Amino acid sequence: MAAALLAGGMAMAMTEHQLTSGPGGRILTNIGVWSPDSRWIAYDTRSDPAGERFDGVRIEAVNVFTREVRVLYEARNGAACGVVTWHPRRQRIIFIHGPEHPTPEWTYGASRRRGVWLDVDPPGTPVNLDARDLTPPFTPGALRGGSHVHVYRPDGQAVSFTYEDEVLRRFTEPGPDHDLNQRNVGVSVPAGPVRVKRDHPRNHDGAWFTVLVTRTTALPRPGSNDITRAYEEGWVGTNGYTRADGERQRSALAFLGDVRSREGRKVTEVFIVDLPEDLTRPGDGPLAGTETRLPFPPKGVRQRRLTFTTHRRHPGVQGPRHWVRSSPDGERLAFLMKDDAGVVQLWTVSPRGGPPRQWTRGEHPVASAFSWSPDGRWVAHVMDHSVCVTDMTHGRTRRLTPRHADATSPRPEACVFSPDGRWIAYVRRMPDAAGRWSNQIFVVAMPEDW
Repeated sequence: MAAALLAGGMAMAMTEHQLTSGPGGRILTNIGVWSPDSRWIAYDTRSDPAGERFDGVRIEAVNVFTREVRVLYEARNGAACGVVTWHPRRQRIIFIHGPEHPTPEWTYGASRRRGVWLDVDPPGTPVNLDARDLTPPFTPGALRGGSHVHVYRPDGQAVSFTYEDEVLRRFTEPGPDHDLNQRNVGVSVPAGPVRVKRDHPRNHDGAWFTVLVTRTTALPRPGSNDITRAYEEGWVGTNGYTRADGERQRSALAFLGDVRSREGRKVTEVFIVDLPEDLTRPGDGPLAGTETRLPFPPKGVRQRRLTFTTHRRHPGVQGPRHWVRSSPDGERLAFLMKDDAGVVQLWTVSPRGGPPRQWTRGEHPVASAFSWSPDGRWVAHVMDHSVCVTDMTHGRTRRLTPRHADATSPRPEACVFSPDGRWIAYVRRMPDAAGRWSNQIFVVAMPEDW
């Protein structure tokens, strides 16, 4: 039935609008690409279609109504920049910044990048979000590596990111006496600034206090909730969610975690971490970590597993790269997983746990990262070479754009609702008159009568 509804929706496909043109790279982040007033879309200029080469040197924005393009930031001194998101309430962007004056010993890498914010109206100067301290004794509030995909909490008072640790890169095999450099989730809060000593050329200060909030292990127990990797996180709700005890959990992150089944297979599951109001108090170990251990989460952080799918025919989270995304009310956490026929579908799970619920049921897989509409009714995603929306009240999927050929289909990295709910931004790869292909930013409007 869902497949028939999707096919029937072709007659209702809306007009899409190409906002950019000409050569050059353009990559949208999977969330937060819109300015708070829904007028500008920010993107970076990495050169390859998927953005896997971190070689862009500019952050740009295009106006949805005038198609004016502005350069918001240009990196210098051999650095690259990218993966830009917008503050939810201010004219401020935040993005990854690579090393300036790179050397053969210090090139761009997952453990050698940082978050930088920039006010764009009125124009400001770049500010380091997270501090870095690479030499012991390490500084609380600073980390020892690189941060990635910075996303503001809906109130703008915290930033989440994924993290990798430069200090622990020297360990290549697991052992009981040390941790490995495994991807984790971190958070920065306005409890800074954090000043670090200048005994390493790559140390730097940060404006906010930064911690890790997940805990991984290099030696997971099969069949347990131990995770070897924490990643693709998303803030839960615009104001958190209601816990099982009826109290409001105002700050929480859902994320993906890799566990080991009883048979020793890697399976990706959905996890949640509840955050305390104060992230500056040490928990079971030092916030800054040690020479052999990762930074420890703050006191009061609670990490829980939400999905248990190792028994399924197609276990675990699967499909295109995507991030767990919460409904605005915090009651549903969306992710992708195959159904019994092997088709990638959209599912949700409660932040309190329980069985997942399947929302799409068509023959075509969900083929992109996705986002919720501000009212919580729709989820936007790519399916069958089109931008589509799934109604999260009854699961019906509708096509918004025509079905495109493979080469010009909407790309899988992003499909992002505007803050006012009127537009969806995405990328298509298009040829110019000379036959040269490049990524271009597109939008499609949501019908007002749906």
